[in-house]
Amino acid sequence: MAINFYSCSPIPAKPTSTAISNKSILLPNPRISPAGHHSKLAPSSSSSAVALRASISPAATSVAFDGPATSTKPSKSLPFRVGHGFDLHRLEPGYPLIIGGIDIPHDRGCEAHSDGDVLLHCVVDAILGALGLPDIGQIFPDSDPKWKGAPSSVFIKEAVRLMHEAGYEIGNLDATLILQRPKLSPHKEAIKANLSELLGADPSVVNLKAKTHEKVDSLGENRSIAAHTVVLLMRT
Repeated sequence: MAINFYSCSPIPAKPTSTAISNKSILLPNPRISPAGHHSKLAPSSSSSAVALRASISPAATSVAFDGPATSTKPSKSLPFRVGHGFDLHRLEPGYPLIIGGIDIPHDRGCEAHSDGDVLLHCVVDAILGALGLPDIGQIFPDSDPKWKGAPSSVFIKEAVRLMHEAGYEIGNLDATLILQRPKLSPHKEAIKANLSELLGADPSVVNLKAKTHEKVDSLGENRSIAAHTVVLLMRT
């Protein structure tokens, strides 16, 4: 029985293919001319690809300490951008436990190239992610001796600089710390206040939560600490 492909309804928005004798043929859409279809889509796709490459190019990011800053504006101007950050560090004896720039009394601390501040590292990655920039490990590599033992406030100040250069500010930030010990309740307000100051944000838009891991895996066994952060950037 013969099938009239042009009378089938609904007509697909794009050309479709069907297999005949192990080969694929392209059935044209009678409502869209091949030339028109190509001319409308190809330039947009090409420009998007170029913009994406530009947004993640190492040259698009300049750390203030190494020389003059260059443009870090995201490839597409949006009224808001969302980023997610995650970080985890091993806890070992003999290291300080620094969270959000606050020294927390504990018998273990984060083993890391810098000061191991899991919260600030996480926030930096969330901001960089929202801007479509490389992650903290690429901008501040642990192979560079200049960052050995560096306070993480240096990293977050650079992330804030890049954010402002791109034309954004913090809309709101929500962070979750995961650790079995110590209890963070006595330190949460100090951590939140310091984080807000580093971000240049009102404390009302910065939220901090802390959870245990119910004694499960390395987090629950007090062998590591982790953090998640979601940030909303608003165009200024």
